[in-house]
Amino acid sequence: MLSTMLLPLLLFLTLPVIFLFFQLFRTFKKPPLPPGPKGLPIIGNLHQFDNSILFLQLWQLSKKYGPIFSLQLGLRPAIVISSAKLAKEVLKNHDIVFSGRPKVLGQQKLSYNGLEIAFSPYNEQWRKIRKICVVHIFSSNRVSTFASIRKFEVKQIKKKISEHASSSDVTNLSELFISLSSSIICRIAFGRSYEEEGSERSKFHVLLNELQALMGTFFVSDYIPFMGWIDKLKGLHARLERNFNEFDKFYQEVIDEHMDPNRQHAEEQDMVDVLLQLKNDRSVAIDLTYDHIKAVLMVRCLNSYFL
Repeated sequence: MLSTMLLPLLLFLTLPVIFLFFQLFRTFKKPPLPPGPKGLPIIGNLHQFDNSILFLQLWQLSKKYGPIFSLQLGLRPAIVISSAKLAKEVLKNHDIVFSGRPKVLGQQKLSYNGLEIAFSPYNEQWRKIRKICVVHIFSSNRVSTFASIRKFEVKQIKKKISEHASSSDVTNLSELFISLSSSIICRIAFGRSYEEEGSERSKFHVLLNELQALMGTFFVSDYIPFMGWIDKLKGLHARLERNFNEFDKFYQEVIDEHMDPNRQHAEEQDMVDVLLQLKNDRSVAIDLTYDHIKAVLMVRCLNSYFL
Protein backbone atom coordinates (compact mmCIF):
# COMPACT_ATOMS: atom_id res chain seq x y z
CA MET A 1 0.00 0.00 0.00
CA LEU A 2 2.80 2.39 0.90
CA SER A 3 4.69 1.65 -2.34
CA THR A 4 1.48 2.31 -4.33
CA MET A 5 1.15 5.75 -2.74
CA LEU A 6 4.81 6.62 -3.12
CA LEU A 7 5.05 5.75 -6.82
CA PRO A 8 2.92 8.64 -8.17
CA LEU A 9 4.66 11.09 -5.83
CA LEU A 10 8.14 9.98 -6.91
CA LEU A 11 7.14 10.12 -10.56
CA PHE A 12 5.84 13.68 -10.08
CA LEU A 13 9.06 14.79 -8.41
CA THR A 14 11.37 13.16 -10.96
CA LEU A 15 9.53 14.12 -14.16
CA PRO A 16 11.15 17.59 -14.45
CA VAL A 17 14.62 16.06 -14.04
CA ILE A 18 13.83 13.31 -16.56
CA PHE A 19 12.54 15.86 -19.09
CA LEU A 20 15.69 17.97 -18.72
CA PHE A 21 17.88 14.90 -19.14
CA PHE A 22 16.00 13.92 -22.28
CA GLN A 23 16.38 17.37 -23.79
CA LEU A 24 20.14 17.25 -23.19
CA PHE A 25 20.29 13.71 -24.56
CA ARG A 26 18.64 14.80 -27.80
CA THR A 27 21.27 17.46 -28.41
CA PHE A 28 24.00 14.86 -28.88
CA LYS A 29 24.61 13.78 -32.45
CA LYS A 30 23.30 10.28 -33.12
CA PRO A 31 24.46 7.92 -35.87
CA PRO A 32 21.99 7.54 -38.75
CA LEU A 33 19.53 4.69 -38.17
CA PRO A 34 17.07 2.91 -40.46
CA PRO A 35 13.51 4.27 -40.42
CA GLY A 36 11.12 3.09 -37.73
CA PRO A 37 8.05 4.03 -35.72
CA LYS A 38 8.24 7.22 -33.70
CA GLY A 39 8.35 6.80 -29.95
CA LEU A 40 7.72 8.89 -26.88
CA PRO A 41 10.34 10.78 -24.87
CA ILE A 42 12.35 8.55 -22.51
CA ILE A 43 10.38 5.33 -23.08
CA GLY A 44 10.72 5.33 -26.87
CA ASN A 45 8.64 2.50 -28.41
CA LEU A 46 8.31 0.39 -25.27
CA HIS A 47 4.63 1.21 -24.82
CA GLN A 48 3.79 -0.07 -28.31
CA PHE A 49 4.67 -3.74 -27.77
CA ASP A 50 3.04 -6.74 -26.15
CA ASN A 51 5.37 -9.68 -25.41
CA SER A 52 2.62 -12.22 -26.09
CA ILE A 53 2.26 -11.10 -29.74
CA LEU A 54 5.64 -9.41 -30.25
CA PHE A 55 6.51 -11.49 -33.33
CA LEU A 56 3.27 -10.39 -35.03
CA GLN A 57 3.86 -6.75 -34.18
CA LEU A 58 7.40 -6.85 -35.58
CA TRP A 59 6.13 -8.57 -38.73
CA GLN A 60 3.53 -5.84 -39.20
CA LEU A 61 6.18 -3.14 -38.75
CA SER A 62 8.40 -4.84 -41.34
CA LYS A 63 5.56 -4.53 -43.85
CA LYS A 64 5.51 -0.79 -43.25
CA TYR A 65 9.20 0.07 -42.79
CA GLY A 66 10.93 -2.67 -44.78
CA PRO A 67 13.22 -5.63 -43.95
CA ILE A 68 15.42 -3.51 -41.68
CA PHE A 69 14.05 -0.90 -39.28
CA SER A 70 14.96 0.68 -35.97
CA LEU A 71 13.27 0.90 -32.58
CA GLN A 72 14.01 2.91 -29.48
CA LEU A 73 13.59 0.74 -26.38
CA GLY A 74 13.91 3.26 -23.61
CA LEU A 75 17.46 4.60 -23.97
CA ARG A 76 18.55 1.56 -25.98
CA PRO A 77 18.43 1.70 -29.78
CA ALA A 78 17.54 -1.57 -31.52
CA ILE A 79 17.67 -2.77 -35.11
CA VAL A 80 15.20 -5.38 -36.38
CA ILE A 81 16.10 -7.66 -39.31
CA SER A 82 13.25 -9.49 -41.04
CA SER A 83 14.61 -10.88 -44.31
CA ALA A 84 16.60 -14.06 -44.96
CA LYS A 85 19.22 -12.19 -46.99
CA LEU A 86 19.96 -9.65 -44.26
CA ALA A 87 19.78 -12.33 -41.56
CA LYS A 88 22.51 -14.24 -43.42
CA GLU A 89 24.66 -11.11 -43.51
CA VAL A 90 24.25 -10.60 -39.76
CA LEU A 91 24.35 -14.20 -38.50
CA LYS A 92 26.86 -15.73 -40.92
CA ASN A 93 28.97 -13.21 -42.83
CA HIS A 94 29.39 -10.78 -39.91
CA ASP A 95 28.56 -13.07 -37.00
CA ILE A 96 31.49 -11.99 -34.80
CA VAL A 97 30.56 -8.31 -35.09
CA PHE A 98 26.96 -9.02 -34.04
CA SER A 99 27.62 -11.83 -31.57
CA GLY A 100 27.51 -9.63 -28.48
CA ARG A 101 24.37 -9.21 -26.41
CA PRO A 102 23.21 -6.47 -24.05
CA LYS A 103 23.40 -7.22 -20.35
CA VAL A 104 19.94 -7.80 -18.90
CA LEU A 105 19.54 -7.76 -15.13
CA GLY A 106 17.59 -11.00 -14.67
CA GLN A 107 19.72 -13.04 -17.05
CA GLN A 108 22.99 -11.73 -15.65
CA LYS A 109 22.03 -12.43 -12.05
CA LEU A 110 20.73 -15.96 -12.64
CA SER A 111 23.65 -16.91 -14.92
CA TYR A 112 26.28 -15.82 -12.37
CA ASN A 113 27.12 -12.73 -14.41
CA GLY A 114 27.29 -14.63 -17.68
CA LEU A 115 29.71 -17.43 -16.72
CA GLU A 116 28.09 -19.89 -19.15
CA ILE A 117 27.49 -19.83 -22.92
CA ALA A 118 23.86 -18.70 -23.29
CA PHE A 119 23.97 -15.23 -21.73
CA SER A 120 27.69 -14.52 -21.76
CA PRO A 121 29.11 -11.77 -23.98
CA TYR A 122 31.34 -12.92 -26.81
CA ASN A 123 34.84 -12.90 -25.34
CA GLU A 124 37.75 -15.18 -24.47
CA GLN A 125 35.96 -16.68 -21.49
CA TRP A 126 32.94 -17.54 -23.63
CA ARG A 127 35.16 -19.31 -26.14
CA LYS A 128 36.80 -21.37 -23.40
CA ILE A 129 33.50 -22.36 -21.78
CA ARG A 130 32.05 -23.21 -25.19
CA LYS A 131 35.04 -25.44 -25.94
CA ILE A 132 34.56 -27.29 -22.65
CA CYS A 133 30.88 -27.86 -23.42
CA VAL A 134 31.44 -28.93 -27.03
CA VAL A 135 34.37 -31.25 -26.32
CA HIS A 136 33.44 -32.74 -22.95
CA ILE A 137 29.66 -32.45 -22.59
CA PHE A 138 27.92 -32.20 -25.97
CA SER A 139 30.30 -34.33 -28.06
CA SER A 140 28.83 -37.24 -30.05
CA ASN A 141 30.69 -39.75 -27.89
CA ARG A 142 29.31 -38.23 -24.70
CA VAL A 143 25.78 -38.03 -26.07
CA SER A 144 25.90 -41.68 -27.15
CA THR A 145 26.70 -42.77 -23.57
CA PHE A 146 23.30 -41.46 -22.49
CA ALA A 147 21.40 -43.71 -24.92
CA SER A 148 20.39 -46.06 -22.11
CA ILE A 149 18.86 -43.15 -20.14
CA ARG A 150 16.82 -42.03 -23.15
CA LYS A 151 15.62 -45.57 -23.86
CA PHE A 152 14.64 -46.11 -20.21
CA GLU A 153 12.69 -42.86 -19.96
CA VAL A 154 10.89 -43.51 -23.26
CA LYS A 155 9.98 -46.98 -21.99
CA GLN A 156 8.54 -45.41 -18.82
CA ILE A 157 6.39 -43.02 -20.88
CA LYS A 158 5.11 -45.85 -23.04
CA LYS A 159 4.23 -47.75 -19.87
CA LYS A 160 2.23 -44.77 -18.54
CA ILE A 161 0.33 -44.43 -21.82
CA SER A 162 -0.46 -48.16 -21.74
CA GLU A 163 -1.73 -47.89 -18.15
CA HIS A 164 -3.96 -44.95 -19.09
CA ALA A 165 -5.35 -46.86 -22.05
CA SER A 166 -6.06 -49.95 -19.92
CA SER A 167 -7.99 -47.90 -17.37
CA SER A 168 -9.67 -45.70 -20.02
CA ASP A 169 -8.05 -42.59 -18.54
CA VAL A 170 -7.43 -39.48 -20.66
CA THR A 171 -3.78 -39.13 -21.64
CA ASN A 172 -2.34 -35.62 -21.82
CA LEU A 173 0.46 -36.15 -24.35
CA SER A 174 1.78 -32.60 -23.95
CA GLU A 175 2.39 -33.13 -20.23
CA LEU A 176 3.93 -36.54 -20.83
CA PHE A 177 6.37 -35.26 -23.45
CA ILE A 178 7.37 -32.32 -21.22
CA SER A 179 7.90 -34.79 -18.38
CA LEU A 180 9.97 -37.02 -20.69
CA SER A 181 12.25 -34.16 -21.78
CA SER A 182 12.63 -32.93 -18.20
CA SER A 183 13.49 -36.40 -16.88
CA ILE A 184 16.09 -37.06 -19.57
CA ILE A 185 17.81 -33.69 -19.15
CA CYS A 186 17.80 -33.85 -15.34
CA ARG A 187 19.25 -37.36 -15.31
CA ILE A 188 21.94 -36.35 -17.80
CA ALA A 189 22.78 -33.14 -15.91
CA PHE A 190 22.24 -34.09 -12.25
CA GLY A 191 22.23 -37.87 -12.26
CA ARG A 192 18.64 -38.06 -11.00
CA SER A 193 15.11 -37.30 -12.10
CA TYR A 194 12.75 -35.05 -10.17
CA GLU A 195 9.57 -36.28 -11.85
CA GLU A 196 8.63 -38.96 -9.31
CA GLU A 197 9.97 -37.57 -6.04
CA GLY A 198 6.94 -36.00 -4.34
CA SER A 199 7.79 -32.75 -2.57
CA GLU A 200 11.23 -32.64 -4.25
CA ARG A 201 9.53 -32.63 -7.64
CA SER A 202 7.14 -29.88 -6.55
CA LYS A 203 9.96 -27.71 -5.15
CA PHE A 204 12.13 -28.20 -8.24
CA HIS A 205 9.35 -27.24 -10.65
CA VAL A 206 8.33 -24.22 -8.58
CA LEU A 207 11.92 -23.00 -8.84
CA LEU A 208 11.94 -23.68 -12.59
CA ASN A 209 8.69 -21.80 -13.14
CA GLU A 210 10.01 -18.80 -11.23
CA LEU A 211 13.35 -18.95 -13.10
CA GLN A 212 11.58 -18.92 -16.44
CA ALA A 213 9.31 -16.06 -15.35
CA LEU A 214 12.21 -13.91 -14.14
CA MET A 215 14.17 -14.51 -17.35
CA GLY A 216 11.34 -12.85 -19.25
CA THR A 217 10.40 -10.20 -16.70
CA PHE A 218 10.54 -6.56 -17.79
CA PHE A 219 13.03 -4.64 -15.65
CA VAL A 220 12.80 -0.87 -16.12
CA SER A 221 16.51 -0.53 -15.31
CA ASP A 222 17.41 -2.56 -18.42
CA TYR A 223 16.03 0.21 -20.65
CA ILE A 224 15.95 3.34 -18.47
CA PRO A 225 18.77 2.88 -15.93
CA PHE A 226 18.10 6.00 -13.86
CA MET A 227 14.54 4.77 -13.19
CA GLY A 228 15.67 1.41 -11.80
CA TRP A 229 14.17 2.34 -8.43
CA ILE A 230 10.79 1.32 -9.87
CA ASP A 231 12.00 -2.30 -10.00
CA LYS A 232 12.86 -2.16 -6.32
CA LEU A 233 9.51 -0.66 -5.41
CA LYS A 234 7.77 -3.46 -7.31
CA GLY A 235 9.79 -6.04 -5.38
CA LEU A 236 11.52 -7.44 -8.46
CA HIS A 237 15.01 -7.19 -6.99
CA ALA A 238 13.98 -9.12 -3.87
CA ARG A 239 12.20 -11.72 -6.00
CA LEU A 240 15.25 -12.12 -8.23
CA GLU A 241 17.62 -12.43 -5.27
CA ARG A 242 15.37 -15.00 -3.61
CA ASN A 243 15.20 -17.23 -6.70
CA PHE A 244 18.95 -16.94 -7.23
CA ASN A 245 19.69 -17.95 -3.64
CA GLU A 246 17.27 -20.90 -3.76
CA PHE A 247 18.74 -22.21 -7.00
CA ASP A 248 22.28 -21.62 -5.76
CA LYS A 249 21.45 -23.76 -2.73
CA PHE A 250 19.97 -26.42 -5.01
CA TYR A 251 23.06 -26.46 -7.25
CA GLN A 252 25.34 -26.70 -4.21
CA GLU A 253 23.37 -29.67 -2.86
CA VAL A 254 23.76 -31.42 -6.22
CA ILE A 255 27.51 -30.73 -6.23
CA ASP A 256 27.88 -31.91 -2.62
CA GLU A 257 26.05 -35.16 -3.48
CA HIS A 258 28.47 -35.79 -6.33
CA MET A 259 31.49 -35.07 -4.12
CA ASP A 260 30.33 -37.54 -1.44
CA PRO A 261 32.88 -40.41 -1.40
CA ASN A 262 30.14 -42.83 -0.34
CA ARG A 263 27.89 -41.92 -3.27
CA GLN A 264 26.79 -44.80 -5.46
CA HIS A 265 28.07 -44.00 -8.93
CA ALA A 266 26.04 -44.69 -12.04
CA GLU A 267 27.52 -46.42 -15.08
CA GLU A 268 27.60 -43.16 -17.04
CA GLN A 269 29.07 -39.90 -15.80
CA ASP A 270 26.52 -37.10 -15.68
CA MET A 271 27.29 -33.46 -16.42
CA VAL A 272 28.23 -32.62 -12.83
CA ASP A 273 30.64 -35.56 -12.70
CA VAL A 274 32.37 -34.37 -15.87
CA LEU A 275 32.65 -30.73 -14.75
CA LEU A 276 33.94 -31.68 -11.28
CA GLN A 277 36.54 -33.96 -12.85
CA LEU A 278 37.70 -31.17 -15.17
CA LYS A 279 37.86 -28.81 -12.19
CA ASN A 280 39.94 -31.22 -10.11
CA ASP A 281 42.24 -32.29 -12.96
CA ARG A 282 42.80 -28.70 -14.13
CA SER A 283 42.95 -30.10 -17.65
CA VAL A 284 41.19 -27.20 -19.37
CA ALA A 285 42.30 -23.71 -20.33
CA ILE A 286 40.15 -21.98 -17.71
CA ASP A 287 40.24 -22.18 -13.94
CA LEU A 288 36.81 -23.75 -13.39
CA THR A 289 35.03 -22.64 -10.24
CA TYR A 290 31.83 -23.86 -8.62
CA ASP A 291 30.12 -20.78 -10.01
CA HIS A 292 31.07 -21.85 -13.56
CA ILE A 293 29.55 -25.27 -12.90
CA LYS A 294 26.38 -23.77 -11.42
CA ALA A 295 26.01 -21.40 -14.38
CA VAL A 296 26.21 -24.29 -16.86
CA LEU A 297 23.66 -26.21 -14.78
CA MET A 298 21.37 -23.19 -14.93
CA VAL A 299 21.31 -23.46 -18.73
CA ARG A 300 20.38 -27.13 -18.45
CA CYS A 301 17.60 -26.25 -16.02
CA LEU A 302 16.18 -23.84 -18.59
CA ASN A 303 16.42 -26.58 -21.22
CA SER A 304 14.46 -28.94 -19.00
CA TYR A 305 11.74 -26.30 -18.77
CA PHE A 306 11.46 -25.26 -22.40
CA LEU A 307 11.87 -28.72 -23.87
